[in-house]
Amino acid sequence: MVRGACQSSLATFRTRPWVDGMLDYPFPVVDTSLIAAIAAFSVTSAVLWLLLRSRVGGRLVAVPSVERWHDQPTPTFGGVGIYAGFVAGLGLALAAGALEWSGELGGIVAGVTIVFAAGLIDDLRHLSPLAKLAAQVTAAVVVIASGLSVEIVGNDVLAWAIGLLWLVGITNAFNLLDNMDGLAATLAIVSCAYFAIDAVTQHENNTVLALALALGLACAAFLPFNLRPRRGAAVFMGDSGAQVIGFGLASLALAASWTVAGTTVATILLPLLVLAIPILDTTLVTIARLVEKRPVTQGGRDHTSHRLVYYGLSETKAVLLLAIVSTAIGATALAYNVLDNGRLTAIGVLVTFVLLVQFGSFLSDLEERSRRGVGGPEPSLWQALIFEPRRLVEVFVDFVLICASFLAAYVLAVGAFGTDYERSVYLSALPILLGSRYVFFVALGVYRRVWRYATARDVVPIVLGCAGSAVMASLILIALRPIGSFPAAQIFAVDAVLCTVLVGASRLTLRLLPEAVAHRGGDRGRVLIVGAGRAGRSLARELRESGEAHVVGFLDDNPRVRRRRILGISVVGSLDESARAIAGTRAEELLVTIPAAPQDRLDAVVEAAESAGIPCRFVRRHVELTAPEAVEAART
Repeated sequence: MVRGACQSSLATFRTRPWVDGMLDYPFPVVDTSLIAAIAAFSVTSAVLWLLLRSRVGGRLVAVPSVERWHDQPTPTFGGVGIYAGFVAGLGLALAAGALEWSGELGGIVAGVTIVFAAGLIDDLRHLSPLAKLAAQVTAAVVVIASGLSVEIVGNDVLAWAIGLLWLVGITNAFNLLDNMDGLAATLAIVSCAYFAIDAVTQHENNTVLALALALGLACAAFLPFNLRPRRGAAVFMGDSGAQVIGFGLASLALAASWTVAGTTVATILLPLLVLAIPILDTTLVTIARLVEKRPVTQGGRDHTSHRLVYYGLSETKAVLLLAIVSTAIGATALAYNVLDNGRLTAIGVLVTFVLLVQFGSFLSDLEERSRRGVGGPEPSLWQALIFEPRRLVEVFVDFVLICASFLAAYVLAVGAFGTDYERSVYLSALPILLGSRYVFFVALGVYRRVWRYATARDVVPIVLGCAGSAVMASLILIALRPIGSFPAAQIFAVDAVLCTVLVGASRLTLRLLPEAVAHRGGDRGRVLIVGAGRAGRSLARELRESGEAHVVGFLDDNPRVRRRRILGISVVGSLDESARAIAGTRAEELLVTIPAAPQDRLDAVVEAAESAGIPCRFVRRHVELTAPEAVEAART
């Protein structure tokens, strides 16, 4: 049994006493930190410095190509330095007695060594995608067989499958992410920092701490050789370095949280959110390449970092922006993981998706500006994070409405606030529902719509999002923990209906609020439109949206629309009743949209306007479809 082997020091956690309001950490943690960090940083720096000045380093050089981002030949032995520093940090910590040897630690080192060797061979001679995948799967099997298992599910086969998929997936995610100077190393440093903090706060684990510091400091030592603003990189990490980083971080994620039986929702989210940027970037690139029928393993310039540079940011700012987003998302994950509070977890989900929605909106705007050829100054990082305040409000309002609908559904189903166990299940389910619902809303484009001009068709994504997320959240909840007598099906079904109504009403408010505000304005002219047909409705809609005038009613001879409301505007009478309608609506102007009507009918309207002393104007619209001049010239 894989999980039975997980009783060694890697998955053993101790409770620490509080001393004067602070945690009293044992001295071995400090020793491990200093030894692993100093050794990893020093060895990586020394190895890279020596290789740059030796003939051996000249054999590993990346030549510029269409698929690559750089424009000059660059050495690719950075992975050698990263691997050497990583192993040296762990080896010195073991030799000094600051770290205990375990089967799981040996499995991780062996797995990292396998992917490093495969990556180095690929850098030297080029390996096929299938050969690299075989090496990654072999390394993953070694790690899991050594005792590092997945405890978030109860089925052994499923646990193995999740472990293999995670290790191989994250390894390839960082391999794909290594597409711009400093990007992969910077995000790896951020991730290692969070795993290290978790190892000395929530899950005391000297082994995880040593692994995180050794890998993080090795990347930190590599960074000055790779990220050099206004100068080209002195060295790339290559396939060997990217695979070492990806596989090491994937192993860290398993060791840090998913190996603990009874894992909470917050603990499950920690590695997912800490590594959110690599996961999302890889997912988007994979989908795009599959849609375009291109090989997923083929290099390209279609990553998020490339898009940021294409759309106006410098390379340094692009890396910094992704690092800021990764840091913010990781901070929310770590905060509610350490406190392990359902309410805080829900707030963390809100902050996470606010950042993702804002970042996605900023990226979309840059893409649109680039497509239209709109110039301007380079966008600031602050603009990227506080972009589109309206969407920020929408995400926050949805958070309140989702929480309110789920609470109302819970109270209706259990009566009052239920038992302690039912409340515990409810608090566990709330962040799952929030995350699921935001995922559906983002995927269905709810936050890309301009709700002021929404139609009934725009409500469909809200309905699908609420229903789909309710099903998804209930399945995740049942898979993660026992729910006993908790009426999950009833609560999630009622919640889907309530949330659809509440979110739909909030968007309807956005649709009607500008009109209501404009309606209260007293400085706009009161207009009576003659003709409730297509031209009249179009004019009424345009005047309403522009706020130029207040449409007080329609005049139309069609008996089927008499005394009815069109676009919320009353048909106050026929053309014969123009005088009475002008007086009743206190109209200040008549706009005639049916100039082809019988002359005697139009004369009656004009006479009524003259008698009331208000202007009467005819609105004629002419639509002409023409081909572009270049096309016309080519045809002649």
